[in-house]
Amino acid sequence: MTDRRRAIVLVHNPVAPYSRALRIARSLEAEGWEVLIAGTARDDLADDDRDGTIRIVRARPAGPLAPFVHEAGSGARSRLVSGTDDVLARAGRLAARATGVPLLSRARTPTPRRVLGVARWPLPARAWAEGLRRRLPPADLYHACGVGALVAAQTLARDARRQGRAGRVVYDVIDIFLDGNAYATMPAPLRRFYARREIALVRRSDAIVTVNEAIAAELRRRWRLPAEPVAVRNCPPWQPPLEARPQELRTAAGLPPSIRIVLFLGILGADRGLLESGEAVLRVPDAAFVAMGFGPWSERLRALDRDAAHAGRHVTLPPVHPDDVPRWAAGADAVLIAVPGDSLNQRLSTPNKFWEGLTAGVPLVVGRDLRVMRAIVEAHDLGAIADPADPDDLARALAAVLDAPPDARAARRERALALYRDTYRWDVQVRPLLEQAARLVPVGSR
Repeated sequence: MTDRRRAIVLVHNPVAPYSRALRIARSLEAEGWEVLIAGTARDDLADDDRDGTIRIVRARPAGPLAPFVHEAGSGARSRLVSGTDDVLARAGRLAARATGVPLLSRARTPTPRRVLGVARWPLPARAWAEGLRRRLPPADLYHACGVGALVAAQTLARDARRQGRAGRVVYDVIDIFLDGNAYATMPAPLRRFYARREIALVRRSDAIVTVNEAIAAELRRRWRLPAEPVAVRNCPPWQPPLEARPQELRTAAGLPPSIRIVLFLGILGADRGLLESGEAVLRVPDAAFVAMGFGPWSERLRALDRDAAHAGRHVTLPPVHPDDVPRWAAGADAVLIAVPGDSLNQRLSTPNKFWEGLTAGVPLVVGRDLRVMRAIVEAHDLGAIADPADPDDLARALAAVLDAPPDARAARRERALALYRDTYRWDVQVRPLLEQAARLVPVGSR
């Protein structure tokens, strides 16, 4: 058995790649830990992979719960579950139409998959945990990014303690998921049930971290914690400012030097203000909207690229590796974050795109209800604030930063880069997390 402390960073996604997990894994490795990242399997990605020196293990759902998880595959038991669910769902829809009862038409048929999905929530994570048990070595520290990863971490930690490892668990609260849009339409009793489940998981964790101080304060209040969790902002690692403006973004977008680039970074999907952002940029002379990322709206945005009204002023690009995003962002003239702020999770968020824009020294245009980002932008005059639902107001804010005099733009860039140098850089942010890990599993405890 190795004498090195072993850490596993768990992410309930395919790690394709996942910037926070990579940064945590690299930082732990630099402190002498043996580290790997564990994620979910995807057909186009290797089950055993590497990102530089960091090993990535991707596992598929396994065990008795696997047939009830949609992504579990096409085995006989999975086909039986899917067939049963389909028959019952059709019967429910027919009953609703036959009776004409509005309540029945709105109700979801209690199929086996749905019933078990509630009773064993979060079901996909539990089936994934069984797959991980068959793939991973025991560890001293499990850093769980999100509630799905936490379920797996606690399962694995119990096994690790039986095998003589420390088996300590850190819950990294990457968002207040029960206050996000995905859970907003759920019945209140069901959300309360999930909240009690999450609190039970919290009580069994050895430590809690999160992504900013505002969320840390909210978690302390709702979970009645004795102290606020450690806040570790997911800022990019330190890189000296670039002397010349990078051209990768402009070249990939095929835009001439005369066009100002307004950049959106991240997941391309609903509730992110993408359509409003594209319309707003059309109202700003000599500007183009570039969306760089992946997600369910990718094809919808590419259709706008080809639309006559948007041609040459609306470009959709695939994502690049997280290590490269700040350099690409530095080629933009503004970064736009037009999230509507409909949920508490959105209002308190500080997504990667915010830090990537700031650390690139690019002006930020932020939705007015995004409290934490707005406070930073206004305190340091890093950009402008706008109504994300109003393309005219977004265009006003964009014009304010794009048309600012050269000396004002240069001063704004210097303020952003000074904040990056002194505060908003990964090696500064990660220090309390590394100190916490050292307390949970001291050097020499192996």
